[in-house]
Amino acid sequence: MQDANETKVMEFVLLGFSNFHNIQNFLFCAVLLSYITCVLGNITIFMLVRIESSLHTPMYFFISTFTVLEIFFVSAMLPNLLDILIQTEKTISFYGCFAQMYTFNSLGQVESFLLSVMVFDRYLAITNPLRYSSIMNSRFCYKLAILPWVLGFHLALIATVETFLLDFCGPNKIDHFFCDLSAVQNLACTDPFVSNISTVMVIEIYVHSFLRNSFMIPTQYFNWIEFSTLTEPLQYLYSIFSLLGIIVPLHDQVQQALTVEYKTPHSSLE
Repeated sequence: MQDANETKVMEFVLLGFSNFHNIQNFLFCAVLLSYITCVLGNITIFMLVRIESSLHTPMYFFISTFTVLEIFFVSAMLPNLLDILIQTEKTISFYGCFAQMYTFNSLGQVESFLLSVMVFDRYLAITNPLRYSSIMNSRFCYKLAILPWVLGFHLALIATVETFLLDFCGPNKIDHFFCDLSAVQNLACTDPFVSNISTVMVIEIYVHSFLRNSFMIPTQYFNWIEFSTLTEPLQYLYSIFSLLGIIVPLHDQVQQALTVEYKTPHSSLE
């Protein structure tokens, strides 16, 4: 344990796309274009909702809030990816890594809670249209918009602190392009069981909150035309988990294939 304390990790190495040396410039341009498009698109939507008086409704208010959140969310991850794509030293400081981890996970949870609020707004509009305007007044909308930020930043603090308290004394290479929670936990010299459990519990809380609001519409109020306004946040969350389900296994397979390729000597062509 004394040796472990003496070799405490002071920085992490982000491997990211380090195996794709030949297309680093292409990846940089593609990510930069995507980042600019995302930011400008969300700014355009936000300004349009603010300027157009016919869009001053609770639904579009939450959409404009979501655009601001989306700008913060991608800005917590993509600038760092752009940096490691052009830098030879792909390192991040120990405290910088945890700051990025906390920011990314907080904004991700805020996004899920905000989607739940948007679902609740559509639920109320469908099931109680006569009282909808009186219930969803501006003051109540502002409270609903602030609530996801409070919950998200507090809940993300639990898993981040649990991970920060782990001992990091040896491996410091993160097989990712940012400081992901699970990737950093796997580098700990001590058993990350408690921090893993806290991570799973936090995920369960905000997924359960979203699903609970998504499927609480009584059948007597159910109408496919009206329900179509509810499907957008559902499709968004479904696409996130679908992409994660595809990208994570694919990423592991690619890394294994590249490792085998570099370790196996190539036979010369005759």
